[in-house]
Amino acid sequence: MRWKGRRVSDNVEDRRGLTGRQAAVGGGLGAIALAVIVLLLGGDPQEVMQNLQTAPPAGGEQAQALSQEDRELGEFVGVILADTEDVWNHIFQQAGERYREPKLVLFSRATQSACGYAQSATGPFYCSGDETVYIDLSFFQEMQQRLGARGDFAWAYVIAHEVGHHVQTQLGVMDQYQQKARGLSQVRANQMLVRLELQADFLAGVWAHHAQRMKKILEEGDVEEGMNAASAVGDDRIMKQQQGYVVPDAFTHGTSAQRVRWFTKGLKTGDITLGDTFALPYDQL
Repeated sequence: MRWKGRRVSDNVEDRRGLTGRQAAVGGGLGAIALAVIVLLLGGDPQEVMQNLQTAPPAGGEQAQALSQEDRELGEFVGVILADTEDVWNHIFQQAGERYREPKLVLFSRATQSACGYAQSATGPFYCSGDETVYIDLSFFQEMQQRLGARGDFAWAYVIAHEVGHHVQTQLGVMDQYQQKARGLSQVRANQMLVRLELQADFLAGVWAHHAQRMKKILEEGDVEEGMNAASAVGDDRIMKQQQGYVVPDAFTHGTSAQRVRWFTKGLKTGDITLGDTFALPYDQL
């Protein structure tokens, strides 16, 4: 992926290398949703729930030096975030709207967010409470070692997916989802969440389409990296890997095939109007 030498976003807050942890705050995504994400990424959701409930009191934080590799990875994230800003600012301007750029926080091990006390096991997530993406970059190693998703474009897909949730927030989709999911059975609520996540995959593809048109970011093999990353985080694949069997009613992000399908649709069309995952019958996603 071509990324070096381009603008780095001003909306990145780098908390890596900080020691000491702060108490959790409530709201936003919530402990249960965080635990679900942990389960999908192969972590222990019970441990996360316990940590959320017993987060340590606020304390002093001291910065530790980052390695050259860590600094370069932080620069990469800043460039990708800047690319998402350029693309979504352009798309929103074409529609006569203003795009609110999200923040992105890099952290090590644990940090505080408006959605609660987050730790590395949570995996990357978007918090609508403060319109911020949170990511511990050790997740990229997990992608390679545990999920088999390799390459810098695979990492870019993860960032673009989380920014896709911010786009959903600004478009009002997130509020509509929360209203529709309220009072549903667990199975139906899971299906609503799958629709939300597949749309974020689609929006990640839309970003890649326009970033390629505007900046020629793609190199040979990058598209395959993105599709492999989307496939690697499918519910069916992760469940099969972690527990040896699949429970479709427990899906919260979609199957590998669905995630690849919607990411590819966004990548090929670049048309934001074609990503209404809430309009289709669930078995046609």
